[in-house]
Amino acid sequence: MNVGGIELVKVRENLWEIPQTGQMQVPGRIYISRDMIEKGLKDDEALKQVVNVAHLPGIEKYSLAMPDIHWGYGFPIGGVAATNLDEGVISPGGVGYDINCGVRLATTNIEYERIQNRIDDLVSKLFQAVPTGVGASGAIKKLSMIDLKKVLTKGSVWALENDLGSSSDIDFTEESGTLKNADTEVVSKRAFERGADQVGTLGSGNHFLEVDVVEEIYDAKVAEVFGLFQGQIVIQIHTGSRGLGYQVCDDYLKVLLQASKKYGFKLPDKQLACAPIKSQEGQDYLAAMQAAANFAWNNRQVIMHLAKKVLKDTFSMTESELGFKLLYDVCHNIAKIEKHKIGKEEKEVCVHRKGATRAFPPRSKMIPAKYQGVGQPVLIPGDMGRYSYILVGTEKSMEETFGSSCHGAGRNLSRTRALKNAKGRDLIAELNKKGIAIQAKGYKTIAEEMSDAYKDVSDVVEVMHKEGITRKVAKIKPVGVIKG
Repeated sequence: MNVGGIELVKVRENLWEIPQTGQMQVPGRIYISRDMIEKGLKDDEALKQVVNVAHLPGIEKYSLAMPDIHWGYGFPIGGVAATNLDEGVISPGGVGYDINCGVRLATTNIEYERIQNRIDDLVSKLFQAVPTGVGASGAIKKLSMIDLKKVLTKGSVWALENDLGSSSDIDFTEESGTLKNADTEVVSKRAFERGADQVGTLGSGNHFLEVDVVEEIYDAKVAEVFGLFQGQIVIQIHTGSRGLGYQVCDDYLKVLLQASKKYGFKLPDKQLACAPIKSQEGQDYLAAMQAAANFAWNNRQVIMHLAKKVLKDTFSMTESELGFKLLYDVCHNIAKIEKHKIGKEEKEVCVHRKGATRAFPPRSKMIPAKYQGVGQPVLIPGDMGRYSYILVGTEKSMEETFGSSCHGAGRNLSRTRALKNAKGRDLIAELNKKGIAIQAKGYKTIAEEMSDAYKDVSDVVEVMHKEGITRKVAKIKPVGVIKG
């Protein structure tokens, strides 16, 4: 199949390969159905970006893309690439501006039927408790430079030390909520300024806090281990490192653009600016990115604590009655040093996941003890008008995708196009009719983020399920949404 001048060779039903040509170091591979290609990739530049990423020095095996692929900065969103630590590079374009944007999901003992008449009240109180939108601040007091440095080095642990969570929360957060090699000395003053009052706040755009209901269970055994049951209220949080992370990316794109020239890299797109992982520039970016990632984990931890308090107060419940527990927290915009099998040997590589989620299998040492028998939870948000999914990682993900899966629905309309399509519609009324209460900072966000702007996440999830990269565990649907 030829798409926009790029040849796609069918490997399996939902796996296509772009042959290695020219200066490509490896082939490209895309997990996607034929139907999704025909609907969404005809005029998309994202396939060209898969090809571009394949030019990175030291890239291993394949330039990969997940079924939620769409155009991004440098890498496509949905892109995955692993580079070796000797000749390989690290690229901010493979992480994105919102470093450690990710998803956190908490379970409760609450049955939807018991509280369905109080969802409007709950959403209103959540909206008051969690600041949202561009520049949102004030969830907790503005942090001093000393405290902010602690957040950047300790991640979620800082929240627990300040009574903003439970000790078990760390166990159910990817990397235990802290990347250990973060260095505040390589984070700019401007980044610190932007992050000082943004802990515990939701970003704008596709970021959200949702009250969801478990609508369908696909794997009863895994669902039981995850603490899920049909009709259950769960809380889903999607946000990242806010202005601090954006500034870190912006700062280091300039540094690595110069590094690309310094080291003589000939890349097809300057947005793939990179530096050798072992170079000073590469190490500085990695340390700064890890600091921003820690900020993001702490941010989601604080938001979860605020949400828990609202639930307790709204329904006058004790801790045991509420049964509020973190199921898992995963990031989907990050680069991490991990061990993977390359050929016949296992070695350390730098795995870039840009709009892709880690999906480790049963018995992995990197997942909580409670999940060792079933695999890592993989949280895939959809759009605010339909549904999201809880998946589980498999051995096949380690064999084929560096332990990675999709991260969401993926846009099929630009924000400008979505605004145009929303004219004359009452989107709030449409959501209310579906039984979804919503509060947002402005109607523009609701229009930009309407369901029509996104692919159907069930199509995305089904590709990864059929290919055995991740397996479906449960579907959840929104009944209450807050957005920036």
